[in-house]
Amino acid sequence: MSTALSETTFVIVDLETTGPSPKSGSAITEIGAVKVKGGAVQDHFETFVNPLLAIPQYITDLTGITDLMLANAPIIDDVLPNFFEFIGDHKEVILVAHNAPFDLSFLKSAATAIDLAWPKFRTLDTVVVARQVLTPDEVPNCKLSTLAQFFGTLVDPNHRALDDAKATTEVLHGLLERLGSMKIDTDVKLLEFTKKAKRIQSKRFYGQSST
Repeated sequence: MSTALSETTFVIVDLETTGPSPKSGSAITEIGAVKVKGGAVQDHFETFVNPLLAIPQYITDLTGITDLMLANAPIIDDVLPNFFEFIGDHKEVILVAHNAPFDLSFLKSAATAIDLAWPKFRTLDTVVVARQVLTPDEVPNCKLSTLAQFFGTLVDPNHRALDDAKATTEVLHGLLERLGSMKIDTDVKLLEFTKKAKRIQSKRFYGQSST
């Protein structure tokens, strides 16, 4: 069964972290998320997370988040179950992020670390969609700041989780308008489009298809 995009609930998430990858020991410091349906914001989620390790100076310079700001924040063990509850039924929502593999890798790693089952979320990467529906003449790259400027978002990305999630939400709506002109108007069509887009972009990157 498919659902019209106008009736589909999207949860747009953004994370701030202590570094580039959970595999290198980096951890989540902030989670921000926006829940939208039919173009309207239904709710939002925002929290600092104490990573139980020091924040590198370059991360503080980038985000403005300091060790002192996180000293009394909850740890991920307490945050993640609440965040999953905020997201809701994995069968009824689409989890969205800009450069989704980054955010998902941290969330999945955190879930594994605390023995919390990872729901089989349907996911959408706005980078993948943007690369497929926007041309190089329109945008030189698909960075969030570039897309925010192109779509004229009301919120500017600033490397803080909730603001970046809000900016990504506006970018998502701009991309969905583009997709609407391509007759992509249901959740099933949207996810199938992104699946094909990933394959196309993978072939471009590697120069050949895998068999």
